Order: sequence, then structure tokens, then C-alpha cells
Amino acid sequence: MSLGTDPLESLEVPDGTTVEEHDLVTDGDVLIGGQSTVEFGVRGRNVVAGERVTFGGDIEAEGDCRLDLLDDVAGNVLVGKDAYLGERVHIGGRLMVSGDLDIGDDVDIAEGFEANGWIVIRNPVPTLVFYFIVLSQLLQLGEQDAADDLAESISGDSPHDPLIIPRNATVSDDSWRVSTPAFVGDDCRIHGNIRARSIELGADNNVFGSLRARDDIVVGPGTRIHGDVTTRNGEVHIKRGARILGDVSCKDLVFDEDALVDGTMRARGEMRIHRSNLSRTQE
Repeated sequence: MSLGTDPLESLEVPDGTTVEEHDLVTDGDVLIGGQSTVEFGVRGRNVVAGERVTFGGDIEAEGDCRLDLLDDVAGNVLVGKDAYLGERVHIGGRLMVSGDLDIGDDVDIAEGFEANGWIVIRNPVPTLVFYFIVLSQLLQLGEQDAADDLAESISGDSPHDPLIIPRNATVSDDSWRVSTPAFVGDDCRIHGNIRARSIELGADNNVFGSLRARDDIVVGPGTRIHGDVTTRNGEVHIKRGARILGDVSCKDLVFDEDALVDGTMRARGEMRIHRSNLSRTQE
């Protein structure tokens, strides 16, 4: 997890994340800012959601699941360890918890629940969300060492980076829409158009949709975009082996020699081509 900024102020999709039959699947944790809409089901290690988050399918958490007040889950919630549900959470299916269950007032579970551990009826504090508030304050105060220690305690022993969805985001088969920067790792398979302040994609991704940003867009090596790539004010860099199955429109364009664009390329400013043989000769 990058600690250069508030960790909930960008969309961060870790390596190997996929969309499988309307489920968003990742090996690490899933952290979702408040008032977001995720029209997929979600499968991950620990799943943590802020207030008023809507899920369009099931939640499957190998570890803990924490849902803040007024969250709405259309399907079932299956939890491998402990579950924490805030006030007025609604679950449209069944809740199955292998560990303990902390549950707030006016929680509605349409098809009932089962917990193998202790069941406590109260208004639990969404601990991990509180951690991120503290982490943000430490970063603002310049306490980098303390922030690093706190971040390590959050992630525990997981070898995988978390999937982070910022506040007020919309994630669906149609679009991934955020007002923040978006970062996608390597070997991901994503359905939907990506809309963000800026976009950076790693290597060997497959995006079944277009990219649109206000600022810069980077398409990593071997990545395939099944749609247009458009930026209003920024630069588009298409790296070696990448392929755009659509048009490219930008202010400035950097194009690696062995990248491919099937459509039209329009650059209002500069257009530069990186030649790999020339680069190796100069080195």
C-alpha cells in the first residue's frame, strides 16, 4: 500500500484482480469508501466498507467483514472469521459467520443468519475505518514512521496489496467511475469503462471498455484496451506491446514503436515515438 497520500484517495486495483461472472475477485483485502456503489459481488480476504455502500451481489470474505451503517447488500454475506455490522445494515440474502458476530441496531437480514462464535448486539466501532482516519492524520502531520507501522498492522501478514475503492465511487459492468486517480496493477481482467482524474495501467491487463481521464493516461506493456483512450488535458503513453482497439485522443502522445492502435490517433500537441532499438543503442 502506498503511503504517499491518503490511502482512500485513489482507486487502486492490485495485480491479478478479475471480474468473474459479475463478481469482483481479488486475493487481498477490499477497502471501500463511504457512499459508493459496487454493482458486483465481492470476493476477497477481509472486506471493509464505509457508510452507505451498496453491493449488487454476494460478499465472500475469507477473513473478517466489516459493514458500516446503512450499507446494503443484495445477496448473501459469507464470512470466514468475524463479522461487524453497523446500524441499519440490510442484507438481502443470508448471513453466515464462522467466528463472532457484532451487530448493531435495526439490522435487517432477509433470510436469517448463523454464527459459530459469540453474538453481541450493539453498535460496533468499524475499527479498520477508524484506523484509516488516524492514518490520514499521521500523514498530514508528517509522521511517516508511525504511519508505516499502522499500515503494517492493518494489512497483517497478507502478501497481497488491497483493492481500494474511494468514496463516492461507482463500480459496475458499465463503468468504474471515480473522481480520483486510478491505478491498476498487472494481469487484471476488468469489464467496464474507466473514468478517473488520471489512469495508470500496469502490464498484461485486459480492459473490456474505454479509458477517459482529465489528466495523464499510461497504458502498460502488453495491456489490451477494448475501446477508446481519451484525455482532456493530459498525455497518453502507450507502452511496448500494448494494443488499443479503438481511437486515441489527447493533448500529447507518447507511442512505443511496437505498440498498436487500431483506430485514429489525435494529439493536439506533441506526438513522440519511442524506438526500442535506438534506446538500446544509446544505452
